Amino acid sequence: MWGLVPLFWPLLKPADAIEILAHRMVWSLAVVAVALLALRRWSWIRALLSEPRKLGMITVAATVITVNWGLYIWAVNAGQVVEASLGYFINPLVTIAMGVLLLKERLRPAQWAAVGIGFAAVLVLTVGYGRPPWISLILAFSFAVYGLIKKKTNIGGLESLAAETAVQFLPALGYLLWLGSQGSATFVTGGAGHAALLATTGVVTAAPLVCFGAAAIRVPLSTLGLLQYLAPMFQFLLGVVYFHEAMPAERWAGFSLVWLALTVLTWDALRTARRTRAEAVRLAAAAPDAASVPVVADVPAPADVTAPARREAAAG
Repeated sequence: MWGLVPLFWPLLKPADAIEILAHRMVWSLAVVAVALLALRRWSWIRALLSEPRKLGMITVAATVITVNWGLYIWAVNAGQVVEASLGYFINPLVTIAMGVLLLKERLRPAQWAAVGIGFAAVLVLTVGYGRPPWISLILAFSFAVYGLIKKKTNIGGLESLAAETAVQFLPALGYLLWLGSQGSATFVTGGAGHAALLATTGVVTAAPLVCFGAAAIRVPLSTLGLLQYLAPMFQFLLGVVYFHEAMPAERWAGFSLVWLALTVLTWDALRTARRTRAEAVRLAAAAPDAASVPVVADVPAPADVTAPARREAAAG
């Protein structure tokens, strides 16, 4: 669904990107509210309202994702699908770089190599476009910041979308009412079919997130990470094959470097996951031997050395 969404936004013309964005905010809240009502998941609201710091972070997340959504809609409808797809290709690299700069995380050599290759790709694409790929960079950085805030707030996918769209709702509704008062709202002037498509933006936003949330508890994290490369790949193919966007040699070179960086990153992640699982199995196999050691009075029993490995394996 995320990979095919560039086919949807052009259907909403003659509405411009800001009007589409406002409808997306309003109708997303409506869809999520219905879902929460059906699931009877309301208890989190009181807890959230009692935490001003978390509310502030939700507001920042809503602001950042507004920039991301709005720019992406504009880019697709302006014929920049390929550059928009690049933003989501380089997003993992930006996320890793932010982890180092903001969270003081330590990178493995392969991760450093991937970030370096990604930086080189941006330089090559800057030459190819004749300018920095601003659309890609803003999409990548805004989504990386959004992910960082989501990590800090630690709220479920459906609940966080509800909170964020609740923050967006009044400004978006106010803008739509203002458009209507000016006689410029295509929701009113575009006919019933156009109005129905604008209302569908809520489903287009919420449905992939609900599926993603359901998959996250059923699919290994490494598999989930690999599957997320499908969306920008579909977007890239749509840009080249369906929308016939130009791809000179310099852009192919830049994209090839990005794909090389992601290949290195994926290989390193899979290798690390295998090593973690193997270590967990080794420690688990050694546990019975440790447990069979006689315990002498006043001497503490051996610690459960498999617990950290089991936790790490479970997290992976």
